[in-house]
Amino acid sequence: MVGGRMTDIRIRSRAAFCLAILAGFAAQAASAADCPGRPDALGTSRTLVVDPHAHPRVGSMQYPETLPLRDHEVVLSFDDGPLPKYSNQILQILADQCIKATFFAIGQQARANPEGVRKLIAAGHTVGTHSQNHPLTFRKMSYDQAKLEIEQGIASVTAALSDPAQLAPFFRIPGLERAEPVETYAASMGIQVWSADFLADDWRHISSARVYDLAIKRLEARGKGILLLHDIQPRTVAALPRILQEMKARGYRIVHIVPATPEQPATPTEPEEWLSHPSAAAVAALQWPKVPTFVYAEHATLPAPALSDFDSPSGALLLAFEAFERAKQHGVPVPRESRWPHLAALPPTNATTTLPVPAADLFTLAGPIKTARSPAGSRQAGQIGPVSQEAAREARASAGARTGSRSKQATTDQNSVRRRAEHGTRHSKHVSQRRSVKMASLKKR
Repeated sequence: MVGGRMTDIRIRSRAAFCLAILAGFAAQAASAADCPGRPDALGTSRTLVVDPHAHPRVGSMQYPETLPLRDHEVVLSFDDGPLPKYSNQILQILADQCIKATFFAIGQQARANPEGVRKLIAAGHTVGTHSQNHPLTFRKMSYDQAKLEIEQGIASVTAALSDPAQLAPFFRIPGLERAEPVETYAASMGIQVWSADFLADDWRHISSARVYDLAIKRLEARGKGILLLHDIQPRTVAALPRILQEMKARGYRIVHIVPATPEQPATPTEPEEWLSHPSAAAVAALQWPKVPTFVYAEHATLPAPALSDFDSPSGALLLAFEAFERAKQHGVPVPRESRWPHLAALPPTNATTTLPVPAADLFTLAGPIKTARSPAGSRQAGQIGPVSQEAAREARASAGARTGSRSKQATTDQNSVRRRAEHGTRHSKHVSQRRSVKMASLKKR
C-alpha cells in the first residue's frame, strides 16, 4: 500500500516536472514566434501587470517585496538614459532579441534628448522616471525637496511624450538610496518605487567581461529577479549580447512589466509570491495546485425543523408513551422504562408557591425541666425526672467501693515500682564490683 502510494507520488512529481519543462519550451516557442526572422531569439515570455497602490515598493535589495516572478524569470531594467550614442545601441540589441524592458529616464536627459524617450515608447518598452537631476543626496532631503525633484523629473519626461498616459508610475531612487520622504510621497501619489534584485556593477570602471560575469553569477545565485543595468555605458553595450545569449542557453525567460489601468487590471497573484525572502512554508505552498473557486447555481439553505413537524404544537407527543405502546403491540423492541417518575405524571409546578414559616410557639416548653446527673446503669436510657434517695445511696456506695478498689490498686503499683528500683540498684552494684575486680586483675598483670 505504501509502495504504491510512493510510486504514485513519484509519477506525479515527474509529470509536474515534465509539464514545467514543456511550459518553458512553450514560452520560448511563443517568444520566438513573436520575433519573426529570429528563431533563436530569447524573446519576451509574458507581460506582468502590477498595481502600484497594492505594492508600492519592490526589489529584494532593499524592500521586503519584489516582483512576483517565477523561477528563471528575469526583468531587465536600465537607468540614466536616454543618451543617444549608447541608448540607441541598447534599443537595437533588445529589438534583435524581441525583448521588452523597463527604462528609468532622468528628467535632464529627457529634455536634452526627447526623441530618445519617444523611441523607447515606440519600441514597446515601459518608461518610468529617475528624478530630475540624479542627485545622490535623497537620503538627506526633506519631504518638499524630494517631492520637487520627483515632480520635475516626471514633468520633463512627460513633456517628451505625446500622451502623458504613456509614462508609467514607476520611480527608482538614484543610487538606490532609501529615503522615507521619497517613499512617503510616492506612495501618496500611487507611484511604485523600484529597487533591484541583483546588479552587474556596470557603472563602475570595469571591463565588459566583468559585467557579464557578475550578471550571470548573481542571476544563477538567485534564480530570478530584477537586473539593473545602465543604457549610457559602453561596457553595458558590449556585455548585453553575451548576457542575453547565456540567459537563453540556461533557460531563463524575460518578463515585461506594465502598470495596471482600468482597461488592463493587475495580473492575479498570491501575497506570498511578492515576498523577497519567502519562508519554506510559503515556497511549498506555491508548488501546490490552486484550489478552484466554485460557483454555485443556488445558495438556498435547508429549512430548520419546526415544532409543528412533530404533530403536536404543544410538544405533548414528546412526553407521551402512546408511541411506545403501539411499538410493543407490533413486537418492536423498545428501551426499558426508567425507574424515575414519568414527566407526564409529575404534578404541575408553581414557581410562586412557598412553604409556611414555622411559628415561634412551636419551640416553647410547657414547664421547667429538672435534671440530675446519674451514674451509668442507675436508670434506663432516656429516663427523665428526680432521683430517689435510695438510688442516691446505692450510687454513693458504689462510688466508694470503686474508690477503695482504686486506692488498693495504687498501693500495689507503688510497691511494684519500689521493688523494681531496689533490684536495679543491686544489679548496678554487682556490675560495678565485677568491673573493679577486672581492673585490679589487669593492673597486676
